[in-house]
Amino acid sequence: MKKTFLSLLVLASMSTFVSCKKEATPTAEATEIKVDSTAMPHRIDLENSVVNWKGTKPAGAHTGTIKFSDGEAMLINGNLQGGKFTFDMNSITVTDLKPGDGKEDLEGHLKGTGEKEAEDHFFNVKKHPKGSFEITKISEENGKKMITGNLTLKGISKGITFPATITNDEKGIVVASEPFTINRTEWNINYASKSVFDDLKDKFIDDNIELTVTLKVLK
Repeated sequence: MKKTFLSLLVLASMSTFVSCKKEATPTAEATEIKVDSTAMPHRIDLENSVVNWKGTKPAGAHTGTIKFSDGEAMLINGNLQGGKFTFDMNSITVTDLKPGDGKEDLEGHLKGTGEKEAEDHFFNVKKHPKGSFEITKISEENGKKMITGNLTLKGISKGITFPATITNDEKGIVVASEPFTINRTEWNINYASKSVFDDLKDKFIDDNIELTVTLKVLK
């Protein structure tokens, strides 16, 4: 496959289509976690918990997933109060391409395991194989649940807030976020960012990444 075509795929992969989507609140410094002594730990369902991502640029769009590798939610009287969840950056998958159509090459570029592996090349999974999210607060705003926590990528932790629906039944708890965006440069994911490099012309990737989180907690 020609390098120019691969470059277009990479450039399209991580920018985000943000119209009509709620952005996460501006990032803040990571918050210290305070665990309630009455909270009880519960495992998450790894098979049915996932982070979906979507990226676009003027030339097109790509979608994919990242899997959780571990996680523990803290419940009080069966209600979600907090928790810390780890995701495997090596599990980054592109879902809109088929094998042989550039899927493997794009996944390698996103992981930073391709020929041009570098610290600033996407996620650099060899050096940073894990990411995490730790809930610091659950609140309500305009009738919606708002989840606040520390998101850690490439060893950098920042505080974000996003809207989510939390359902609770006898089987467990399901946390389903609305699509929201983060600014990737806050985590030093600077590849082809127009806000970092001024000579990209139309060969840039938007700074925003769209994420949707589904988290299932076992009771």
